[in-house]
Amino acid sequence: MRLLVKSRSERSAQLTILSVWSCLAMNANALNDQPESHVPFLPFCVMSLVALPIAVFTSPGPMLLEWGPFSIRWYGFLIASAVLIGVTLAQWLASRRDVNPDLLSDLALWLVIAAIPSARLYYVAFQWQEYAQHPDQIIAIWKGGIAIHGAILGGLVASLLFARLRHISFWQLADLVAPSLILGQAIGRWGNFFNSEAFGRPTDLPWKLYIPLERRPAGYEGFEYFHPTFLYESVWNLTVFSLLIALFFWGLKAPSRLKVGTLFLVYLVAYSCGRVWIEGLRTDSLMLGPLRIAQVVSLTQIAIGLFGLAWLYGLDRALPDVASPQKQTAAKASHQPNRMP
Repeated sequence: MRLLVKSRSERSAQLTILSVWSCLAMNANALNDQPESHVPFLPFCVMSLVALPIAVFTSPGPMLLEWGPFSIRWYGFLIASAVLIGVTLAQWLASRRDVNPDLLSDLALWLVIAAIPSARLYYVAFQWQEYAQHPDQIIAIWKGGIAIHGAILGGLVASLLFARLRHISFWQLADLVAPSLILGQAIGRWGNFFNSEAFGRPTDLPWKLYIPLERRPAGYEGFEYFHPTFLYESVWNLTVFSLLIALFFWGLKAPSRLKVGTLFLVYLVAYSCGRVWIEGLRTDSLMLGPLRIAQVVSLTQIAIGLFGLAWLYGLDRALPDVASPQKQTAAKASHQPNRMP
């Protein structure tokens, strides 16, 4: 068995991802051991990422571990880790709002089954000319090539069905899942780093990403260094995560001020604002004619989020839901977490 670390630059890259991983793990411990102490630690995580040494990022390659015919890719490891951390966090947040954490475990199965295939199919649909020539690669998700907007769409449909069948508020579930979703996105972006994909335009800034010749897009073969857009989005997502967690705990202290659905709507607006400008730097955007699909979807999400917030706070009205208030009330008793006497 061997870890694929061959040079100083590769060791530096792995230390970078392990530093991020340690930051997230420490925050998870804070959630379990000291519920109130993790809030100031979140900005520290973000600042730690921002303060990463100004250097050239070089991917050590997509493989985390190889042992004979058995191998583990960084991309798959990070996605799986994001799911596990996300479910744990969502359950913990649910318990703080007196929602049965088991509901989030059940929902997680629906989300994984719906979101990951949807993310892949979304990506393949907009890259069909390439995959039509290599149909055997359509299911090769471990090599990268998933779209977060496809995952959101699939997860949205699954969550609506789940909420309707369980007679619970979709918006309450969405609020509990939103912090986990953005944290998972922050973790998953590092999979792009190891796969040398989803990078930006050429740059000569002090911070830059080296891309091997075989991974450079057509027309950019003469450039070695590109914007590390994976890092930009990971830092942005961690900042949004900190915002959502801060709002969550503010809502616990003032529940009448933070209305149901707010966290998810803030997620839509905040994440999408960052995605719009970061997507503008990329060279490999999914396109529909002259339009960058991610920018169009992000602008749509910003509009939906702002409209929803105006509905909640401007009109002072509850958001439409898939379950009526009467059914939600009737189902709430059966969904209460079991407590020791």
